[in-house]
Amino acid sequence: MSEERFGEFVLVRRHGQVAELVLDRPKAMNAVSTEMARSIASACAALGADREARVVVVTSSHERAFCVGADLKERNSFSDADLVRQRPVARGAYTGVLELPMPTIAAVHGFALGGGFELALSCDLIVADRTAVVGLPEVSVGVIPGGGGTQLLPRRVGAARAAELIFSARRVQAAEAAEIGLVDQLVEEGRDREEALALGARIAGNSPVGLRAAKRALRLGHGLDLRAGLEVEDAAWRSVAFSGDRAEGVAAFNEKRKPEWPGE
Repeated sequence: MSEERFGEFVLVRRHGQVAELVLDRPKAMNAVSTEMARSIASACAALGADREARVVVVTSSHERAFCVGADLKERNSFSDADLVRQRPVARGAYTGVLELPMPTIAAVHGFALGGGFELALSCDLIVADRTAVVGLPEVSVGVIPGGGGTQLLPRRVGAARAAELIFSARRVQAAEAAEIGLVDQLVEEGRDREEALALGARIAGNSPVGLRAAKRALRLGHGLDLRAGLEVEDAAWRSVAFSGDRAEGVAAFNEKRKPEWPGE
């Protein structure tokens, strides 16, 4: 297993074809400061360009939190001009995760609030343990979810449910979060990282070309009418139909062996 650090607060570990992006600011429960936002964006840029990484799993080094959101202590010292300057840096962290071209999984335990939950929502799948507490409490401190929450949450749970959660600013315990679709898989306490990495390894056994194209079709087709969505799907299919991965997949199936994906 290799490791690479991006600034002080982000670590990327390699588990074969699964890359683990670790939020590593434990003294602040992974509150996202300007520096940490830059590091998340840098790590995502490197991972997005890495053809060896088939899946990314986002984890936390803090025992009691995934991420508590924006660093409000830092924000408290900001002038209006400082806040304006920070905005594109903060957005870069969330869009960095959101735009990763391969499947992404968040491993959540403890608090995932505000921007912390938005980092999880930016992933394709969320695995949470029974200690997880999630929510978007931004209106309780005079702002709105600004890391994608107002757009990603209704895509997960529907417009009315998202409105209730955002307007009330309430925190949701793990059992309810699983019940209403805020998280996808609920696991025993302390097993979120292990289960997310195991899921990532299972996904990574599939064609990297196929995985990226499937993600592209899922993301681009969402919200389109059916006819337009099927055109998006057809374009994604054409991008893989004549690939080395497709040829290897068909050959391996017929030869009853495990594929060795060329990844192109």
